[in-house]
Amino acid sequence: MAVTAVIVTVLGYLVPHSSSTSASPAASLHAPRGAPRGMPGEADGVVPDGATVFDDSIPAVANLDPGLLKALRRAAEAAADDGVEFSVNSGWRSPAYQNRLLRKAVATYGSEEEAARWVATAATSPHVSGDAVDIGPSRATAWLSRHGAGHGLCQIYENEPWHYELRSEAIDDRCPRIYADPTQDPRMRR
Repeated sequence: MAVTAVIVTVLGYLVPHSSSTSASPAASLHAPRGAPRGMPGEADGVVPDGATVFDDSIPAVANLDPGLLKALRRAAEAAADDGVEFSVNSGWRSPAYQNRLLRKAVATYGSEEEAARWVATAATSPHVSGDAVDIGPSRATAWLSRHGAGHGLCQIYENEPWHYELRSEAIDDRCPRIYADPTQDPRMRR
């Protein structure tokens, strides 16, 4: 499979992005020290480097749905027994931060339709409601693809191997089918 690397401009910063990357588009959106006023920060859901599912002082983690957070922590503990560590690349996001991500995605991808493959609106994003988390590195997402269902954690989109949501029924019945991308998800059509 060919990997197409591009440089994506997100929130005014150049971010390497690959079609087979295992990092969410928001993963590299850390406002640098001295960033201009109005840039999103931790209070909006920007995640500092090295954040884990155990970092309760980080709003992107602390504002996740309690059931999702509990399942993530159980999975992270089990993964640690296998020598795998989970990082949180993105979790809860404020509506303003989500809207900013969407505006930048439209500018980057050239249309609302193409941007919708990667970034939802604030009204439909499960990140805004605290119902989604983007996990890294690739070893962690590989572990979750094998063991996540046993913890109720399911990959939702084929094009986003880092994006997980809680599906408690998966513990007994396996994860539901994966959508190709968010445009195929009926929740995104509100």
